[in-house]
Amino acid sequence: MADEIKTNPAEASTHDAQLLAENIVTGEEKAPSVNFEADYAAAQEMSVSEVAKTPEGAKLAEAAVAPKYEITKPEETETVAVETGNRDDFMDMANEMASGNEAITSVDDDLIKKALEMGKPGK
Repeated sequence: MADEIKTNPAEASTHDAQLLAENIVTGEEKAPSVNFEADYAAAQEMSVSEVAKTPEGAKLAEAAVAPKYEITKPEETETVAVETGNRDDFMDMANEMASGNEAITSVDDDLIKKALEMGKPGK
């Protein structure tokens, strides 16, 4: 599909472009037409070298774009929660979690009792 170039001498970026635009407006020169689809197709053909079209060239191109470092796969780890029924295990976990939260400075028996009492339904 050919598109016509519309020229405006006032919008020309260089003196040569301005002269060409004026000549097109006066009819001294014909406006060039541009076929964007054909130009794009030609550019695609030119972007692949003759060497790249051969098997050796394909190998060279693949080697050029291959990652330089080996990407390791993440190892899957399985975490098993063992129920011990030991209250000290819970206390250790609660203290570890509280260390990241600045509002709670320590977890003690009184705090756990208070939380358990607050969790009971009202009478």
